[in-house]
Amino acid sequence: MAVKLRLKRMGAKQKPFYRIVAADSRYPRDGQSIEVVGTYDAVKNPAVVSLDKEKIMKWLQNGAQPTDTVRSILKKEGIIKEYSESKKTKATKKDK
Repeated sequence: MAVKLRLKRMGAKQKPFYRIVAADSRYPRDGQSIEVVGTYDAVKNPAVVSLDKEKIMKWLQNGAQPTDTVRSILKKEGIIKEYSESKKTKATKKDK
């Protein structure tokens, strides 16, 4: 099962609201998801993002791949950098 962190569209016509979810890559965009890890409201100026950092880090460490849009959101929030640093510290601990 290939898990992806991606956006799930919610809201009314012309008023999109997105949930950031962990979902099986074979499911449709707005279909079943495994877990909700955050929200993204692009309509507001500036865009409102709320993330559950612990859940996202857990999914990334378990091999979930973020989509391009989710990756850019995580990069702006600093989670990608933190994840890459945690991978480096684990690698250096294994070398010792």
